[in-house]
Amino acid sequence: MLYSQQGYRVLLSLATWWDKWKDRLYTNLIEEERYKYLLKGLWMTMKITFFALLLGVALGVVAAIVRATHDKTIKEMRPGIKRFLLKFFNTIVNLYLTVIRGTPVVVQLMIMYYIIFASSTNTLLVASLAFGINSGAYVAEIIRSGIMSIDNGQFEAGRSLGFNYVQTMIYIIIPQAFKNVLPALANEFIVLIKETSVSGYVGIMDLARGGDVIRSRTYDALPGLLAVAIIYLVVVIFFTKLVSILERRLRNSER
Repeated sequence: MLYSQQGYRVLLSLATWWDKWKDRLYTNLIEEERYKYLLKGLWMTMKITFFALLLGVALGVVAAIVRATHDKTIKEMRPGIKRFLLKFFNTIVNLYLTVIRGTPVVVQLMIMYYIIFASSTNTLLVASLAFGINSGAYVAEIIRSGIMSIDNGQFEAGRSLGFNYVQTMIYIIIPQAFKNVLPALANEFIVLIKETSVSGYVGIMDLARGGDVIRSRTYDALPGLLAVAIIYLVVVIFFTKLVSILERRLRNSER
């Protein structure tokens, strides 16, 4: 009898807790359609991530080619304008990588928003540029490692086909390098999704900012921020699964 009473009390307390939690969920997400803050924020997050990734890959490819070309050919090049230009651009790329990788992304975003584009109202453009430039520094090292992993015999094969250095890089080296580093690039995309959560520092209505807006309306931090965390988790798990499928297919294609 004693155990049944204790069990009843536990069930009653759980039911009471659940009723209170349902009220909190309703107040934070359903009332006044506050869940739309999360949907709008998720859409903004995905747009920023997509455009930033495109810019990051473009910058990364150029920076990786410059660095890889310098490392592979600088010792064989004769003194002249080509050697000077290659060393000059390699210095610029190294400076870019050092500065971007050595400073926090949130500081870069604030500099871009409050200083460089202080007069612009296009927050999507500003955020995409900031995160794209940041991502490009990491993509550059990923792609450079892929280029350096290609055997020098591939360069010789390209030249035997009549290709110059640039043509060999475009038609032979870069495609193979991309295949080798594609899983790493996909993981950079996943990291980029989470990095965009600092967009709220400059007032951009991304997913994390949407949860914070809900908190400011209801003065209840847990439900809104918990929903943000769950959405991020679901998105990351989804893309992580796609990356694992991609890696499996790449391994199967090499057999």
